[in-house]
Amino acid sequence: MEKLLNQLVERLSQAHGTDLVSVLLYGSAAEAGQHDESFSDINVLCVLREISTRQLAQAQPVFEWWSHHQAPAPLLLSEHEVLNSTDCFAIEFHDMHRRRRVLFGRDVIEGLVIDGSFYRVQVEYELRTKLLRLRQKAATVLSNQTLLRRLLLDSVSTFSVLTRHALQLHATDAPPERRIVWKLAGERLGIDPAPFLALIDVREKKLKPGQIRPDVMLGQVLEQIGKIIEAVDWLAKPVAASAKGDE
Repeated sequence: MEKLLNQLVERLSQAHGTDLVSVLLYGSAAEAGQHDESFSDINVLCVLREISTRQLAQAQPVFEWWSHHQAPAPLLLSEHEVLNSTDCFAIEFHDMHRRRRVLFGRDVIEGLVIDGSFYRVQVEYELRTKLLRLRQKAATVLSNQTLLRRLLLDSVSTFSVLTRHALQLHATDAPPERRIVWKLAGERLGIDPAPFLALIDVREKKLKPGQIRPDVMLGQVLEQIGKIIEAVDWLAKPVAASAKGDE
């Protein structure tokens, strides 16, 4: 991964020159021992002084090269957008604030005030969206145990991240280690962490894939994610009740 990141920085530097302000690695890849190349993405923030069609044309060959490595495109923002979009990308900026590594330039997150006014809404939106996608994809592979198992294994990283944010909303500062996230979710959010811990065991080769039944586990996962969504949604109820009482 390090060699790939070095190549990315070199290509971005050559493409953008003095317009390149910063390149940051964030998320699980930025913390030793947390990145799983088989399942986790390499999340990169690329900050330019400004972004026009000229900069996009310069970035095109770099982004095409990067996509060939099965990595998501870098999050491309201008300096101005970094300062003014923390409300729209509350989850992403929270992750950057907690776990990041500067690959090039200056640390644009240092000292940045993360606007949390839309944080709860974004966490709930992302949870509901990912739950819907899981249902949709599961409906197309339900009769194929191998594909269904892979779908569930692929979903663990995303739901681990979102559950960690749900815990933060409930004043629980969870570390990035997935097992701890799910155990804390069991304690603080009232869910059963067992299906997620079993999926992590398979990913870490502590369990053989055939030792879990994906058709049964799908129902368990859907039920527990629903409970996490309820826990996040509940945080909006006192606000709504108070607003109604003030009318």
